[in-house]
Amino acid sequence: MDPLSALREFTIRGELDKIVRVNDEFRFASDYSFPCAAETAYRSKQGNLYTLETLVYYIQNHLVKHTEYLQNARTQGVTSVTFPDRKPLLDYLTGKVSSSDAIELLVHQNPKFPDLPSANEYRPENPVVVGAAIDAVDEVDGLKDSTNVNYMAMITAIERPLKDRESLLECKNRNFYNVLVASTKREEERQRLESQQRKDGLVAKSRLMGSDDRGLVGYGDDLGYDANPKPKMHLKGGKIGEGVPIILVPSAFQTLITIYNVKEFLEDGVYIPTDVKVKQMKGVRPECVTVQKKFSRDRDRVVTAYEVRDKPSALKSEDWDRVVAVFVLGKEWQFKDWPYKNHVEIFNRIIGFYMRFEDDSLESAKNVKQWNVRIISISKNKRHQDRAAALEVWDRLEEFVRSRSHS
Repeated sequence: MDPLSALREFTIRGELDKIVRVNDEFRFASDYSFPCAAETAYRSKQGNLYTLETLVYYIQNHLVKHTEYLQNARTQGVTSVTFPDRKPLLDYLTGKVSSSDAIELLVHQNPKFPDLPSANEYRPENPVVVGAAIDAVDEVDGLKDSTNVNYMAMITAIERPLKDRESLLECKNRNFYNVLVASTKREEERQRLESQQRKDGLVAKSRLMGSDDRGLVGYGDDLGYDANPKPKMHLKGGKIGEGVPIILVPSAFQTLITIYNVKEFLEDGVYIPTDVKVKQMKGVRPECVTVQKKFSRDRDRVVTAYEVRDKPSALKSEDWDRVVAVFVLGKEWQFKDWPYKNHVEIFNRIIGFYMRFEDDSLESAKNVKQWNVRIISISKNKRHQDRAAALEVWDRLEEFVRSRSHS
């Protein structure tokens, strides 16, 4: 950028205070620096080109009366802007006009090629100029070819670099923190999805096993999965059917455990209110959630995957053989259209859990107290107690599953 354009840019932006003189040059913030005596492209009506020093002093003092301005400039040893040039120059520098007849295109002469003409003097049809250009090209390329003029070499020979690679990479006055945060979130989401996909792939291989079946090794030995599961028959009399066991939760928001927050509670031992999870998931309702017991008092445990669903009406008849647990809402209508006669049959075949806050009235659970259901209490505020409640659910569930598997 040339000195005149830089001065105009800083004037329009109202950043004249960032133009600082250091020794014999003006520094435009950290963007540009030019010699004070550098000629600008603005030519006075008297015919001379104004220097950068003259224009900077004028624009910083243009509100001063002209007579006082002339006296101050003389005292400072700065050449002044003539009275006829004041208003046209001010209009251009402040952006009121986009161009001026007083502006000329300046091309600084390259000291390496003093005979090379400036751009406004260059004429391709002029044999003298072409000869000078060819000589410049020969010196750059070390080639002597009068029939092939390298005009790009001519242009680059008179270029003056304003920024280098390091100054560009510094990206001053730019903040890329938001880009970093967005990129980090995308990477975390990608890893989370990949982890979920791997887990869902393991679910297809998982089998429901009791703690006595620890002799099985192979695929995922440390996870407790059987690499070669044997087909399991659909047996009557209470045994569990083939496939991943199912846990049912209410679809209503009145209950503490729903399809939205069941994963954090059972896997991490942390209760998160449903409305908070709905906002985090942006209203996306999962059809099915896979959960595994990640923490245990028993290090030699066998890990089993469970499917959590909240739409019993979508279950097929063979799917009901896989249902092992239900979180109850405490309302009779929750069991409408279930393939069982009554609550006695339901809670003989399926273990029931009722989640409540410990300081809630038991009156709200009067129906539940008549059923064979485990009441699990958690605190409204003490989240560190959630883990113990989740462990109680797992212990009761695994004990029930073992009894069903061996019955």
